[in-house]
Amino acid sequence: MIDKDYRYYIHKTKNRKADKAYWHKKYRFRKKHVPWMLTLGCISLLSTGIGLTLYGRELSAYPTSPLIQIDHLILGTITTHQPSPTAGPTAIAPKPRAITPTPELHSWQNITIQKGDNLSRIFSQLGLSPRQVHEVMSLGKPVRPLALLRPGQLLQIAFKGDNDSRRLVALRLNFSPIEYLEVRAKDDKFRAKRISRNIQTRIETVTGTVESSLFKDGLQAGLTNKQIMELTQIFGWDIDFALDLRPGDKFKVLFEEHYLQDKKVQNGPILAAEFSNRGKTFQAIRYADGNGHSAYYTPTGLSMRKAFLRTPVNYSRISSHFNLRRKHPVLNRIRAHKGVDYAAPTGTPVKAAGDGKVVFVGHKGGYGKAVILQHGTKYSTLYGHLSRFKQGLKVGTKITQGEIIAYVGQTGLATGPHLHYEFLVNGVHRNPLTVKLPQANPIPSQLKQDFQRYATKLVAQLDAVDTTTVVLNQSSNPQSK
Repeated sequence: MIDKDYRYYIHKTKNRKADKAYWHKKYRFRKKHVPWMLTLGCISLLSTGIGLTLYGRELSAYPTSPLIQIDHLILGTITTHQPSPTAGPTAIAPKPRAITPTPELHSWQNITIQKGDNLSRIFSQLGLSPRQVHEVMSLGKPVRPLALLRPGQLLQIAFKGDNDSRRLVALRLNFSPIEYLEVRAKDDKFRAKRISRNIQTRIETVTGTVESSLFKDGLQAGLTNKQIMELTQIFGWDIDFALDLRPGDKFKVLFEEHYLQDKKVQNGPILAAEFSNRGKTFQAIRYADGNGHSAYYTPTGLSMRKAFLRTPVNYSRISSHFNLRRKHPVLNRIRAHKGVDYAAPTGTPVKAAGDGKVVFVGHKGGYGKAVILQHGTKYSTLYGHLSRFKQGLKVGTKITQGEIIAYVGQTGLATGPHLHYEFLVNGVHRNPLTVKLPQANPIPSQLKQDFQRYATKLVAQLDAVDTTTVVLNQSSNPQSK
């Protein structure tokens, strides 16, 4: 029998001793009630947990130590109170002064520029409005680097507000460990400035001898790849580093090292250098004029830079020299070779040998694709067998020395990829490898005296390297004792 309230069963049991049966209630929960009971139990446990959490949070809002309380107060807001001696037990303590909250600190978000990134895209990803991009870029010349972001650069951005009202606080574009561009919001406007961190400058000297290659021996001596390239550029007008190097050639380099908080962050410029090649020694001094323009000069004040590059391409070998009686490899007959052929892979950049303007660009018979530059009224240069020209190159374009004008190819009468280079003086072909190149402008006369004092000091430091090396060698040689 089942009772109507569904709380228990009415069970009939027989008493063995009395040998008679009687009815009694035996409680037993029905199976269909079990899920409801489990649900109510879970709700009870969850309510208890929430209550304990809120209680613990309320307790943690109060400091448990006087030291913690003082640490979070502004010094000017801490007040002391001593009860009056006459005050009774019912005296009311004075109301404490309000605590001024500390200003909100904005954390910097570091962004490494990837290929295809620009300021608009980065601002959009951070939830900053396009209007703020316009406000920043409207600052003009100081923020021009932000329009020319390069992969690998570090951009730091700080902002405030939520997604709907996010506002740029500051922006930094790092050029180097010691120099960066900063854009900061002030009085609802942005201001930009270029900032250089305070650094320590130390002078370092490296010496070495060429045994196998300049790059290998330069790295072993303590130079970086960049410094070795700078060294070849400084002396590149006097030394052909692809053909003229010999075992036993020596070099000295005097350069700056930049330290930030006693930690080296980068190398500075080469201040002075010396290179001895095939028994001839060349010295170069870096000098900056009052306008901040720097260049390298000989100790007497002549420019190390010539009006023309000796070789306008990075080549692997010279495949054909200047020869007025050469037999042409394609035509198979005697035909004057009025230039030098520099073998190089297709696509190798070709640089302008000197400042000038383009007087011809296009296809020119056996030269294939060619460029002719006019340098003043006396000199001109020709570049032949090119694969393609620099984009936008046309007749009348002004060109500066070292600027890329085209790329090595095999067009025209050519048996392989190379650059055919000609050098003309007053319309007459000259051997590009041996022609005497005109000097660039020397030190101005008004700066000559200051340069001489500066150069004398640096040359003395270069000469002191030999003395120091001799002393060190003698002290380390047991036979000298």
